[in-house]
Amino acid sequence: MNKKHGSPYDRGSADSYYRRGPEPHWYPEGTYKGERVTEERMTAAQIAEYYAGFDCNERMQNFKEWD
Repeated sequence: MNKKHGSPYDRGSADSYYRRGPEPHWYPEGTYKGERVTEERMTAAQIAEYYAGFDCNERMQNFKEWD
């Protein structure tokens, strides 16, 4: 599973960390670099990676603390 910045796993984990709702996407060139690939253009495997990152972070209860 690819966990580098911008990957589906990374973006799922980040969405969970910042308590955003799940919205599968990723950045092939790195986080916020180049084109954002949204769910309708992702493969089933990429969508599964996104949710793996989102769910892992949810299970760990690792969230941004907003002071």
